[in-house]
Amino acid sequence: MGQTYSKFDIIPLASKGWHHKKSRLDHFTINAFKEAPALTKTSGESFATLGIHQDLIGVLNKQGITEPTTVQESAIPSILSGRNTLIAAETGSGKTLAYLLPLMQQILLWKQSMKDNNFNTPLGLIISPGRELSQQIATVASSFSKELPFNTQFLTGGHTKRKILNPTFDDVDLLIGTLGALSKLTTTGVYRMNQVRHVILDEADTLLDDSFSEHLQHFLRRFLFQFNTSPEGTDVYEGVQLTLASATMPTSLPDALGDIIAPESLKKVTSGHLHHVLPHVPQKFVRLGRSQKPAELLKLVKADVNRKAPVIIFSNKTATCDWVSMFLNENGVKCINLNGDMSVELRAGKFSQFQSGVVGVISCTDVGSRGLDTVRAEHVINYDFPIHMADYIHRCGRTGRVGSSPHCRITNFVSGRQEIQLVQNIELAVRKMDSLPNVNANITKIIRYRILKGMQEAG
Repeated sequence: MGQTYSKFDIIPLASKGWHHKKSRLDHFTINAFKEAPALTKTSGESFATLGIHQDLIGVLNKQGITEPTTVQESAIPSILSGRNTLIAAETGSGKTLAYLLPLMQQILLWKQSMKDNNFNTPLGLIISPGRELSQQIATVASSFSKELPFNTQFLTGGHTKRKILNPTFDDVDLLIGTLGALSKLTTTGVYRMNQVRHVILDEADTLLDDSFSEHLQHFLRRFLFQFNTSPEGTDVYEGVQLTLASATMPTSLPDALGDIIAPESLKKVTSGHLHHVLPHVPQKFVRLGRSQKPAELLKLVKADVNRKAPVIIFSNKTATCDWVSMFLNENGVKCINLNGDMSVELRAGKFSQFQSGVVGVISCTDVGSRGLDTVRAEHVINYDFPIHMADYIHRCGRTGRVGSSPHCRITNFVSGRQEIQLVQNIELAVRKMDSLPNVNANITKIIRYRILKGMQEAG
């Protein structure tokens, strides 16, 4: 890589002949060519100049966090002002603290002016698509609430019926959980949302894809998200505030929320490197036949284990994810697996075993690719190459994060026809130094449905 091309040049691709069987074992690498975008500072902003209270800054300093990342510099003032905000930035850029710091500050201020706060009535609500991500966010928030006067609670599914029949009642200021558990326990009256003033959707693109969208929109109708323009022409923010955060942000996403908020009320905070490949992490693409993949995987993982480099392996299906784990264990490599089809009991603690260093190899489906923050992973292996461009971005983002080892890398096994096409799109974008195309997951289906419904109603 490294060549430049004019507008009219035919761009040669290393993967051009990969549809032919003779191309097997061929490979190419996108070498690192820039430092991590999140570490590229453009101003001398501090958390104090961004408006963060000294009490929160004190906790940050104890955690060794002394200055904001680029995305935090842009997002924090917008959220503190009360604006509905859409944060779209590359993985590992500090989005969690970008929304969490202003939310915690708001809660501390709201509590000062409140006479009474009823049990199980949060002021702030964070919704994520998965148990592991919710738990991770709650861990970060709890590190602040242990030292400051507000309470954090983590809520997830698994024993929802028991919680409904035998509920506990606590003083909850910040509630963090998965959509299913929040919806059930709110519908049955265990939690009340009437005092919520700020709702945050983490991994918003996933929450708004086909698997969640209808359920999410039904739940969000509980809240009055208001946005008005005064006679003087200035924006007025009232009611409940909404913040969206994700590493991929399809252009159609604001429209997917059209029934809930006014799309024009969203202030977009985006990174200049959004929807680009990680410029600081080498990414190798290897053309393999399906029968060649196991041996190649074992060779790579054994090398990682020998040099004590933690590795995450991604597969497209639960069956493959489970097989990869079994295959590696049978060949002397300790590996745990994590997928969304597991029961809550089986999933509990799986990712934390990898995080804590109990095990250095984890086999995942895409349940492990969304938002999980690990600075341990030095190597991401796509055993199955993803189907959607958004999935490639999310998977790669599990390595090369702020605080990660400088030796991070990504290896992709490429087999099927559709996989080769996606690889060629990636290679072309990188050679042109352009953003990756079609980062839309299946949100476009939501928009199509909305347009069709509108046409039917008009007819």
